[in-house]
Amino acid sequence: TLNARTSVLAAANPAWGRYNTNRTPEENIALPAALLSRFDLLWLILDRADDEMDTALAQHVLHVHKNLAPPALDFTPMRTSDIRSYVATARQKNPDVPEDLAPYISTAYADMREAEADEDSPGTYTTARTLLSILRMSQALARLRLADQVARSDVDEALRLMKMSKISLSEDFNKKAKTDIISSIYDSLIKAIGRQRGADADTITFDRALGITSSKGYTREHLMACLEDYVTIGVWMAEYDVPDPAPGQAPLRIRLVQTED
Repeated sequence: TLNARTSVLAAANPAWGRYNTNRTPEENIALPAALLSRFDLLWLILDRADDEMDTALAQHVLHVHKNLAPPALDFTPMRTSDIRSYVATARQKNPDVPEDLAPYISTAYADMREAEADEDSPGTYTTARTLLSILRMSQALARLRLADQVARSDVDEALRLMKMSKISLSEDFNKKAKTDIISSIYDSLIKAIGRQRGADADTITFDRALGITSSKGYTREHLMACLEDYVTIGVWMAEYDVPDPAPGQAPLRIRLVQTED
């Protein structure tokens, strides 16, 4: 097995000069899957036609060609010395994962496995190595905050990055990017509720819903928007621990409203 003693950031060009979306990433890069699987994240960056980006790039190149200098920045960049100091401080941190986060992480991992099985996506596999990747990225995000402990927000962001990485490698990337986020979250939660058994089979906690949402690559704000829409039309009922919740406050749990046929 590869024993990496440092972080590795690598870039690769397509083996045939142009990326072929009908081939797998391994075939396009001409590297074995066993090696690529050692990377926590893989991002496919294609030169797709985009009117706004293409215009901005053309304007930049024309400005440099005419003035022999890049255009003036509209912000004050950080000093190199400040960045070095920040990175040096962050590297001294070794955040640990608190015990109360373990069930949340394991549930999110199980949800990723189940979602992958439902989607039947070729070329992407969630294994125990994926779980280690989630832990590493969560700790790295905690270091960026100069924190001594991993927070749930770190785990959520790690899950989101992993999901978006897999989407970028998918052949139907553009279709997935345009998918209705609200409907996607709703469908995922309905599937999760459908697999439950017992007295509260029609109920899902907000934390569980957030874990499912994050594993899909979406954020807490997306989940809240989804809840607002479906609570408004009476499909879901949000249950709070206070009689008058503040605007934007997350509920304790979400209950699927049973309707009579």
